[in-house]
Amino acid sequence: MKILAISGSTKPNSTSHQILNQIKANYSKVIELDIFEGIDKLPHFNPSITDENTPKEVIEFRSKIDYADGVILCTPEYVFSIPGSLKNAIEWCVSTTVFSHKPVAMIIAAASGEKAYESLSLIMTTIETVLPEESKLLIQGAKGKVNTNGEITDSNMLEQIETVVQSLIATIKDEDKRPTKLR
Repeated sequence: MKILAISGSTKPNSTSHQILNQIKANYSKVIELDIFEGIDKLPHFNPSITDENTPKEVIEFRSKIDYADGVILCTPEYVFSIPGSLKNAIEWCVSTTVFSHKPVAMIIAAASGEKAYESLSLIMTTIETVLPEESKLLIQGAKGKVNTNGEITDSNMLEQIETVVQSLIATIKDEDKRPTKLR
C-alpha cells in the first residue's frame, strides 16, 4: 500500500515532519510511506499555466498523488490557516482529478490549530477526497509532545495517530469509495 505524505511545513525538522517520520518508521511493515520533500520547490500557483506549460515540478507532484493509494497531510497552523506552501500545492491540483476519490488523512499539529483544521477539512471536501472523520486529527500543543530526537512522547497522541492511520488503511481497502461531500 503506497501512501504519499505531505508536510505543510517547509522546515525539514518541523513537528509535522517528525510526526510523518514516526509514522513511516512505525508502519513500515504495513505501508510504503513516501514523504514529499519538494513543497518549497513548487512555483507559485498560476491558473493560466495549470493545464498547458505546467512546470515539471508540478507534474511530478501531481503524479505522486495520482500514483499513491492514499495521502496523509500533516501541517502546522500559520496565522489561523494552513501554510501558504500547502495551499499553493493543493491549488496546483484543483484543475485535475488527482485528489478526486483519493483516500486522505489529515493531521493538524499546532499550538491551537482549530482554524487550520476547519480550513483543510473544507478544502479536502471541496476537491472530492475521501476523508472520514476518523482520518482527521487535531493535535493541540503538538511541539511539546515530540522530544528533541523527533520521537512522539505523548501516549494519547500515539493512539490518536494509530486511529488515523488505521482509518486511512481501511478507507483505501474500501471498495465503495465516495467523496466526503457525497456522504
